[in-house]
Amino acid sequence: MTPPPPAPAPPEIHIHYLRPPDREEVFHQRLLHDGPEGKVTLATDVPIDPPVVIHGEIALERGASAVWTTFPGRWHDIGRFHRADGTFTGYYANVLTPPEFLDGGVWRTMDLFLDVWLTPGGNAFLLDEDQLAEAVRRGWIDAATAERAREEAAAILSGIADGSWPPPIARKWTLERALTTLPPPGGPRRAD
Repeated sequence: MTPPPPAPAPPEIHIHYLRPPDREEVFHQRLLHDGPEGKVTLATDVPIDPPVVIHGEIALERGASAVWTTFPGRWHDIGRFHRADGTFTGYYANVLTPPEFLDGGVWRTMDLFLDVWLTPGGNAFLLDEDQLAEAVRRGWIDAATAERAREEAAAILSGIADGSWPPPIARKWTLERALTTLPPPGGPRRAD
């Protein structure tokens, strides 16, 4: 009996991320899961420099990986951040406009400046309130959108307090699980 053909490598997603007023970055990630509860992507060998430091600790550094969960219609996504050695450093909620999912693996969204950081020990921090205030002051974001961003951050913090955040999909898609979906160097990925 002939074994089934190997599953193809996960498709690449191109996330067009606008940071007002006019800075757009495109992030290339692998789509690992696309279900009704969310979409999971993996960014490997992150080329970030300098590292992301939150409250004096390195949260994400060059060469590290991040597992992202993106939700249709929601005003935030979630990154599981790591160091280059694979150490999990925490959950990063990025408050943004609900993403548009376009043909060809193109996603579009706009940063709304606020972020929430949750350490592995359960400490939560609201980040970048000053950046949101400056964006409103400069007219990069209108007052209604800024208020929606604040409501989203407050809902995340409330979910952390009652134990409902991060949602199960973000908890179960660990870096170890994500890496098993990628093809080995020089070969196809395993069929599950």
